Parts: sequence; structure tokens; C-alpha cells
Amino acid sequence: QVQLVESGGGLVQAGGSLRLSCVASGRAFNTYDMAWFRQAPGKEREFVAGISWSGRTTYYTDSVKGRFTISRDNTKNAVYLQMNSLKPEDTFVYTCAATYGLGSPLQVRHDRYDYWGQGTQVTVSS
Repeated sequence: QVQLVESGGGLVQAGGSLRLSCVASGRAFNTYDMAWFRQAPGKEREFVAGISWSGRTTYYTDSVKGRFTISRDNTKNAVYLQMNSLKPEDTFVYTCAATYGLGSPLQVRHDRYDYWGQGTQVTVSS
């Protein structure tokens, strides 16, 4: 079992930055691929960024490439999402997710992830 707790959301003006953190409890964090998803009320979860268990592979949805950076620190059981040049359309609840990653490619579909945090609200004002 993996439990995930996010932090770092908040209100920021357009053009600003936020850094989201997700800390995992449980064993063998370094065998899990991690990802950030975002969701608006009544909408499906959208993949934002993912990072492989080793940290060697990352993947981003097109709308955040060049602005967001996902990273992880396996010594701290943590994954991060650095968000720069934020836009009002980045306003969502952001949630981190985990799935066992050894021997599998990095996943972008939300139904491939087994463990989820509670989410953190990011609001970007214009």
C-alpha cells in the first residue's frame, strides 16, 4: 500500500510559479512510477506529467512542456511538480498518483494508476 499526500497548492497570479510536493508513505517508493494529474469539476482527470521509478524518464502533456518540471527524490519518498509561467487555464485540482513501475513503460492513462492523493487546489488569477 502507498499513501500519498500533496502540498504546495494555492492562489497565484498569472506568470507566477508554484511548487507542488507529494510525499509517499509505504515501502519501495523507488519501484513506483509517479505522475501528476489535474481535474476540473465535472471533467475527467487530465495527465500533466509523469516520471519513471528511476527518474530517468519523464513525460509531459503538450500544454505544460517548457513550463512545468517533474522530479523526484527517492531518498525522501517525494515527487515534485515545479510550475512556472502559470496561466489561468492551469487552474485545477492537482493530484499525484503512483503505479508499480518496474518492467513497464511510463503510463499516461489515469486508470493505470493504483494510488492517489487527496489533491491540492491551484488557482491562477489573471
